[in-house]
Amino acid sequence: MEDKALVLDVLKGDQWAFRRLIDKYQRLVVHMVTRLVDDDRDREELCQDVFVKVYESLSAFKFDAKLSTWIATIAYRMAVNHLRKRNRKVEEQDLEMVHFSVGHEDLSVETADYATFIHSLIAQMPLNYRTVLTLYYLEGFSYPEIVQVTEMPEGTVKNYLFRAKQKLRTLSEPYIGKEIHDL
Repeated sequence: MEDKALVLDVLKGDQWAFRRLIDKYQRLVVHMVTRLVDDDRDREELCQDVFVKVYESLSAFKFDAKLSTWIATIAYRMAVNHLRKRNRKVEEQDLEMVHFSVGHEDLSVETADYATFIHSLIAQMPLNYRTVLTLYYLEGFSYPEIVQVTEMPEGTVKNYLFRAKQKLRTLSEPYIGKEIHDL
């Protein structure tokens, strides 16, 4: 179903249409929230809160952007606000700090699922790196869409994406070798 028709149906009070909207964009919201928030209970509650906010704000959506971009923006901002409320400093200098530790020295592609391994490496990256990697590679957002979601300048988005890929290569080399360099 086209997004515009789906939104109109939701605004008319069609509960099944809202359920379809949730089904369609649930993966996007989960990706955004899980990349930023560590606690499983907080993640689940935050994902639900994102869809409540989407529902409450849907009448204000004017299709100036794609619906997915608008929903990702809500998820991103709510996750960042959640982090701020939890007294985590989400300042630019903190976002640049990187603490890497895979935790299992014997972790390799043979002993762990490749996707899970890569996701574990991404989870260790700074907030902005995780965000741009998630939006660009997992959700297929363009640079202008990432700019709209994060409110970062396009040059910053490109820079973070470049740095994040470099960090991912560096992190994965001891475990994977040259395979990750194809990113």
